[in-house]
Amino acid sequence: MRKLASRVLVIASVLGVGVSLGGCYSQLRLDPHFGEAVNQAKAVQIADPDAHYAGTPAPGSNGRVVDSAQERYVRDQGIQPVSTQTATVAAGGSAPAGGAGATAPSSGQ
Repeated sequence: MRKLASRVLVIASVLGVGVSLGGCYSQLRLDPHFGEAVNQAKAVQIADPDAHYAGTPAPGSNGRVVDSAQERYVRDQGIQPVSTQTATVAAGGSAPAGGAGATAPSSGQ
């Protein structure tokens, strides 16, 4: 009887240690593509890490035009945008017969 109890105790101990060490398992081999998304996202965010600027203005810029626009802005004489009109159409892509789903254009208020 003692031998049987001793064997059961040894087997239970071995199984207990095995189950406990199972939580320490770590995957040694990662997917070969692991981390590619992060590396690609980092590369996209770097426009030009070795940028050198010669002090030339951006293409299409004109100092006189920019100066006059700045003066108009300071004097609150900016060119006002043309007002636009919108119309509302019934949901679903089609209005009921008689056009009840559409409204008149707004006055741009």
